[in-house]
Amino acid sequence: MQESLQRDGLSWYAAYTRSRHEKRVADDLLRRDVEFYLPLYETVSRWKDRKMRLSLPLFSSYVFVKIDIQERLRVLDVPGIVRLVGFKGKPVALPDGEMEKLQRGLGAALLAEPHPFLTVGRKVRIVRGPFEGFDGILLRRRATPRVVLSIELIQRSICIEVDIDMIQPIRTKTAIKNPNRSIFRAQEQNLFGSSIVVSAK
Repeated sequence: MQESLQRDGLSWYAAYTRSRHEKRVADDLLRRDVEFYLPLYETVSRWKDRKMRLSLPLFSSYVFVKIDIQERLRVLDVPGIVRLVGFKGKPVALPDGEMEKLQRGLGAALLAEPHPFLTVGRKVRIVRGPFEGFDGILLRRRATPRVVLSIELIQRSICIEVDIDMIQPIRTKTAIKNPNRSIFRAQEQNLFGSSIVVSAK
């Protein structure tokens, strides 16, 4: 996992990058003293007669940055960054504390990996663990349950393993929050909210 030092008084944004430029962008942001978050996951790739272990971005083509929006050109001038994610051309900040929740959750020694974007199914709530309080969707399959977290705005999903007793069914519907308050579909200002999808794989 790559990230820079924490600073207060700034807001988090999702920066969309050119394909396969996430690590280069992160290196450049570090040199420019811009706070960023680039979660990585490990995978094994076969190459000819051997296997190679690789660290790849968990959210392909995205790096999260913490900046004063008035200084956004420091980010937009970085080679490989296309734009800051928002609505109608206006960058939208994540709610206070939401990226920190994601960092804590992904830093809790849980296996995380990319998953095809997914947001529909039977709704459940995570009641224990690092993602406690997040709402999601349960897909009945087999073996160890896995939680698929889907970020609506950037159309990206990841999955983590959970114990079945960490989730409970819910019956209420969750509306999309005002886009000026959150770039994610959310429940009570949680980062992923109703975009979290719980599956058993």
